Amino acid sequence: MADLFAPAPAETPREHAADDAPLAERLRPANLGEVVGQDHLTGPDGAIGRMVAAGKLSSIVLWGPPGTGKTTIARLLADAVGLRYVAISAVFSGVADLKKAFAEAEAMAQIGRKTLLFVDEIHRFNRAQQDGFLPYVEKGTVTLVGATTENPSFALNAALLSRAQVLILHRLDAEALGSLLARAEELTGLRLPLTPPAREALIASADGDGRFLLGQAETLFDVSLPAPLGPEDLAKFLMRRVAVYDKDRDGHYNLISALHKALRGSDPQAALYYMARMLTAGEEPLYVLRRLVRFASEDIGLADPQALVQCLAAKDAYQFLGSPEGELAIVQACLYLATAPKSNAAYAAQKAAFASARETGSLSPPAHILNAPTKLMKEIGYGEGYAYDHEAEDGFSGADYWPEGMRAQTFYKPVERGFEREIQKRLDWWDKKRRERRGE
Repeated sequence: MADLFAPAPAETPREHAADDAPLAERLRPANLGEVVGQDHLTGPDGAIGRMVAAGKLSSIVLWGPPGTGKTTIARLLADAVGLRYVAISAVFSGVADLKKAFAEAEAMAQIGRKTLLFVDEIHRFNRAQQDGFLPYVEKGTVTLVGATTENPSFALNAALLSRAQVLILHRLDAEALGSLLARAEELTGLRLPLTPPAREALIASADGDGRFLLGQAETLFDVSLPAPLGPEDLAKFLMRRVAVYDKDRDGHYNLISALHKALRGSDPQAALYYMARMLTAGEEPLYVLRRLVRFASEDIGLADPQALVQCLAAKDAYQFLGSPEGELAIVQACLYLATAPKSNAAYAAQKAAFASARETGSLSPPAHILNAPTKLMKEIGYGEGYAYDHEAEDGFSGADYWPEGMRAQTFYKPVERGFEREIQKRLDWWDKKRRERRGE
């Protein structure tokens, strides 16, 4: 299940959560079989499942995104193999806390009680502090279970890594998150006030984090609504919006809007007029230049890659010459933009790509294109099978670079104007080669 629960004090017995406890706490699993989304570890054939079946637990590092079950699994492991459970957080603990925990573990070991020491955010301990774990792990004084959201290859000492098995937790998929919502509804006896599409949107908004999802669900349970929310109403209900500032200079914004529209409409005369209106009225020239730079990317883009270069050169020229001589460079940039071929393909591609990134969250790139500078990363398949394009026929391998389970997307669609016409030819050629590589 998601990493839903804060570590309990040392040896606190597990009890049923109070009725007024947060929803995530009330849904805390009672055993490993209730954990969702991590069957590759907790199932009978998983590393944790095999350890529990053998009744013997080795030191491990749980590596995964927030809200994927690291703390929960550590708690349940202690119960499953009969170990004393002690939890500390590297955020709030120091050397004194570690020494105390090790001393208590040694004392308990003498009376036959072994300790599972759970260290949340273990990567936050420095190298010297991490070295302090080694003698106690080697002697078996503690069974260490560390939790980290950072790559252990970089965040943890090699000596510590050599004494612990790294287990990778997956971000919770839609099925696992849907299961959490179903459990929440069963526990509360309430139904989320959402239409089916809004329910899907709520799950997608969690980005694989079960704790976040249950927090959002709890907010929805606590309100009374006349009708189920759709996706748009749900977004309005849950999102925090930044207040709009007071526009006390309407003329300023009207003129910059007129300049932008005249540039987009390829009318250099009108564009020059509105820019002159602004500059002669005392508008800051650098503000105008910032808007021109933005226009070059938003409305021209790769239809004429020199547009952005011209604007940045005008900015440099103005700062070098000052006013009034430098204003001619601003005029030159304005005229260039107005007479350049137009395309918002890059702008549209940005919006589409950003929207897709928010929807798909933190899906990992395919392992074959990930660098593997450490032994651990090589062992888990990073870089395996990578096709080096420079060694491929025509300098193009046609490999699949999209995350596993995600279809290839088309964000950038060049127009048949200016330099983008040539770009489209390249894209068409590469698409043809990809199809040939796949045998289509």
